[in-house]
Amino acid sequence: MPKLKSLEELRTLRESLQKDIKARTETSTTITVGMGTCGISAGAREVMHAILAELEARNIDAHVTTVGCIGICSREPLVNIQQGDEPRVTYGNVTPSMVPRIIEEHLIGGNVVDEWIVGRVP
Repeated sequence: MPKLKSLEELRTLRESLQKDIKARTETSTTITVGMGTCGISAGAREVMHAILAELEARNIDAHVTTVGCIGICSREPLVNIQQGDEPRVTYGNVTPSMVPRIIEEHLIGGNVVDEWIVGRVP
């Protein structure tokens, strides 16, 4: 992290961190992107950027996080979505073009996109 050079930079950093903490504690939606070597080489970084852009465009509060290898390297990029007490759903072979549909149908509509899931964990 670069050195902060002014009180205003500190305030900006504080606001950003408070927004992230609020998203973690107040939202019941967590999106996890597998960012192990296999995921990154399969395009996980681009998928994560697409998720962040789509959430921002739709003004949706969700906690987006990354982990190492989720474990099914042949199905990378993998994206887990956990909403409240619902089962955690893992989508496989996710591309940036799939993200708007996942956000629209799963996050907003509450309907899992069945043809793209790899698994569900209660």
